[in-house]
Amino acid sequence: MYNISIETIKEYNPLIDKIGLKRKMKLQIPFFKYKEVIEDKPELVNYKTHLVKPKETKWRLAYEYGLKISDLEKINPEIVGGLKVGQQILLPTGKDSIIHDFENEMNYYKVKSNENLSVISQKIGISIDSLITYNPRFTNTQPEQEHILKIPNQFKGNFDVKNGLLYERISLKDSFFSNNYLQLVCFLPFKIKEIEFDSVEKTNIKLSKRNLHTISTDFYFGMEMAKDFCDSLGIKTKIHVIDTQNDLSVIDEKISSIKWKGINAIIGPLIPKNFDFFSKNIQISDIPIISPLSTKEIDGNKNLFQSVGRLRRLRKVMMNYIKNEIDTTQNLVIITDSMNFKIAEEFKKIFSKAHFVESEKSGFVIPELIDSLLVDSLKNQVIFESQNLGLAANVTSLLNSQVGKDRDVQLFSSLRTTIYDNVNISRKHLGNIKFTYLNDNFPRETNERKKFKEKFLKKYGDYPSKESYRAFDVTMDVILRLAYQNKIYSDKIEETNYIENKFKYLPDKGGGFSNFGFYILQNRDYDIIEIKK
Repeated sequence: MYNISIETIKEYNPLIDKIGLKRKMKLQIPFFKYKEVIEDKPELVNYKTHLVKPKETKWRLAYEYGLKISDLEKINPEIVGGLKVGQQILLPTGKDSIIHDFENEMNYYKVKSNENLSVISQKIGISIDSLITYNPRFTNTQPEQEHILKIPNQFKGNFDVKNGLLYERISLKDSFFSNNYLQLVCFLPFKIKEIEFDSVEKTNIKLSKRNLHTISTDFYFGMEMAKDFCDSLGIKTKIHVIDTQNDLSVIDEKISSIKWKGINAIIGPLIPKNFDFFSKNIQISDIPIISPLSTKEIDGNKNLFQSVGRLRRLRKVMMNYIKNEIDTTQNLVIITDSMNFKIAEEFKKIFSKAHFVESEKSGFVIPELIDSLLVDSLKNQVIFESQNLGLAANVTSLLNSQVGKDRDVQLFSSLRTTIYDNVNISRKHLGNIKFTYLNDNFPRETNERKKFKEKFLKKYGDYPSKESYRAFDVTMDVILRLAYQNKIYSDKIEETNYIENKFKYLPDKGGGFSNFGFYILQNRDYDIIEIKK
């Protein structure tokens, strides 16, 4: 009816993929105006001297002046190795020196050889209609290698964003593997002895609840999925699974009975006290040991890898992000409880003009007070510091009620915990107030995730749990790193990404390694999107 593709309709209405097309559902239908753009390319004869500013890059200057990066480098051969702040370079002059305005709220993509609009749209997850709308000069032509395309923020495909440019994420799946046979040991607290297999009814009740049995089983299934995938790549992996029974004496016994020679890595135990006990044993001091689920900080032995980001460090990263993101010309409110008072005070010292609100002792804030502090004339930015479910439900509901045609509200928090997954906190409310936070995982609905769910359902008869996704990602990363370089940490591997998790291991001061991979996320309507760091 509207002469646009089904993909474009889904692109502007992502709820269709989640719940289907429903009667009376309101849809956004984009209206595209196509017009042929004839560019007056600048004569590469007359030049002006340009002083390189902070954050300026070759691709950005090439885009603004309608050049290819290679053209810019021909004019300035000294920048082949990169730009330096304060460096003098030559840029074309003329009536229309600046061909394109650089927009900070957009992302950009550098076209590779043999890529056309169809290939690019599939890689980035944007329809060709939208791609042409934002890059009208390619209405009737295809982009060439090194051309820079403008891309709306919400479309990233499987890319990272660095200074506005989309970069393909590192994938070890396509690497050359130097080690094609690996052995892993995994310690899981199945507690098999507690299951009465003679009683089907009791067994079903036990396995229907979230407990060590089900978590261990789901984790094991995820590991098996990773093993199958790596087998298909030609990396044969044997995983020895040990039931710890959540008993230190059993763990001690297993350490003595296992032949550790030839074991490439150990995953687990899952429970922190068991992990601490296990990791101190001298027999395994030279084998990489990965803590797969716990956020609790572990002792810094040289062979230990904390695969979950440490909350204290992640919180510090998010605090720095918030400090840089807050617009001091707009309205700012800081809301805290007594437990997080020191954190909130740190923000208050930086943003001295911010309104400061401490919650009542009974765990709520007064609605009339919040209403009086939010304004229509400015953007309202709210920093909320609390891990109390009741207070979080109270604050998010109040802020949502303040959002209207003339009142814009954005919520930040330096620490997002599982309280925001509780049914008492509306996801719609979080979307309306654009809740912005940092997380160490991002459960986005990608093609990779869809394929994993389908294979998991076919193999195990049920959908994967969060432990299954986590186990798949951790195991995949361990196997691929070992196959690629015979070790887990290397400064050659900056960061790896899988279905939900990313891994960026850096050395700890006291020894061992921690994962510094993270996502900056934001709720938008019912969706969650990744935003620029």
